[in-house]
Amino acid sequence: MTASTTRTYTIREVATLTGLPASTLRYYETIGLISPVSRGASSGHRVYDEADLDQLTGVACLAAIGLSIDDMRTYVTNGRLGQGGAAEQIGLLTGHADRLAREAEHLELRRRYVGLKTDYWRAVAAGDEARAEEIGERAHALADQIRSRENH
Repeated sequence: MTASTTRTYTIREVATLTGLPASTLRYYETIGLISPVSRGASSGHRVYDEADLDQLTGVACLAAIGLSIDDMRTYVTNGRLGQGGAAEQIGLLTGHADRLAREAEHLELRRRYVGLKTDYWRAVAAGDEARAEEIGERAHALADQIRSRENH
């Protein structure tokens, strides 16, 4: 393809293709997370090309996995380094995977708590006070565990 036949995209099209709102696309450019986007000669509007779309698709994936802006910047910078940035990329992603695992454990505790409270109210509805009390004690212990994790 020649430069004159290269496919270009409007900010609205890129927003649709990446799942990132137009305001986020502008923000990522403003803070330097992505390279500056060219502008239409007459309109001054952003004109995205395939390379911009590829870059934004990658950044959208980083956002989708929950990387912070700072971590996304580091990732993008290291990506440009290739093999020279590989060790830091591995560390960044391993650290993020560890954070996600902790979040998943915490979410699982909360899910178990909701299940216990549901069982508690089923026991109450059935008039089974002994079972309700036993479940209530387990729920209380689990709530203590959840609070303890939140404070660390």
